[in-house]
Amino acid sequence: MTQYLDFEKPLAEIEGKAEELRALARANEEMDVADEAAALDTKAAQLLEDLYKDLTPWRKCQVARHPERPHCRDYIDALFTEYTPLAGDRNFADDHAVMGGLARFNDQPVMVIGHEKGSDTKSRIERNFGMARPEGYRKAIRLMQMADKFGLPVVTLVDTPGAYPGKGAEERGQSEAIARATEACLQIRVPLISVVIGEGGSGGAVAFATANRVAMLEHSIYSVISPEGCASILWKDAEKMREAAEALRLTAQNLKELGVADTIIPEPKGGAHRDRPETIAAVGAAIETLLKELDGKDGDALVQDRRKKFLDMGSKGLAA
Repeated sequence: MTQYLDFEKPLAEIEGKAEELRALARANEEMDVADEAAALDTKAAQLLEDLYKDLTPWRKCQVARHPERPHCRDYIDALFTEYTPLAGDRNFADDHAVMGGLARFNDQPVMVIGHEKGSDTKSRIERNFGMARPEGYRKAIRLMQMADKFGLPVVTLVDTPGAYPGKGAEERGQSEAIARATEACLQIRVPLISVVIGEGGSGGAVAFATANRVAMLEHSIYSVISPEGCASILWKDAEKMREAAEALRLTAQNLKELGVADTIIPEPKGGAHRDRPETIAAVGAAIETLLKELDGKDGDALVQDRRKKFLDMGSKGLAA
């Protein structure tokens, strides 16, 4: 059953009425509701198009956080073969908010790493809602260094509200772990592709997305802080998150203008959760294209390409 966002309530009513008519027809075969249901379907399709034609930044935040969007595990299961998960940071523990391991993408050996939010209450708690602890970032560093050693391209899938801010995480060096992961991204001499598949929050996302090429799904977001957090700091009122979302310029379209994102991956009408297979296929096609762009570049060229990308970041938007 589809979960509707706040701004989709009119759509929920129309689609609900159409489903009610079909349920009545199934219960009473003599009823003919095909025309009425078809008319409601047409109205719903037009409303869906109108709603998603020009989403505000805050509405994009809501879509990016939709619980039915494909998550990291869904992409790995669909796009990668021979996936062999690797666990632990060889120091403290295994962080289930970060998953990664060796795999093949289009029969090419790669290292895939990503944030996993979970898909139901039990898995969300186990995955800590995609908020990694220091051991998660240290696991990612270990996997990136392993990929570098064996000459494997790295693909990261970003979907996190941000790094976990708990007391234990801070005691174990959360900020240092994030900084080391960002440093590892800059130093590895293999292609690094990052895809923001949902929410890219703060340093927790940067630690995975300091890449040669950054792709973002059309309705994903990527920012230094959540709109609610920004509103709490600037206005002392989390309810001003709509104004904060506008000011943060966190949409894929904003970030493409600023040079933060290189590619925007189109989503199905109504968001990634409306057609998960189509979304996953589009992400796979984007990864394939970006890997081909970097194919043949030596380690020095890849490192310089990555560093230049981040040194130039924002200049395009400022010049405009």
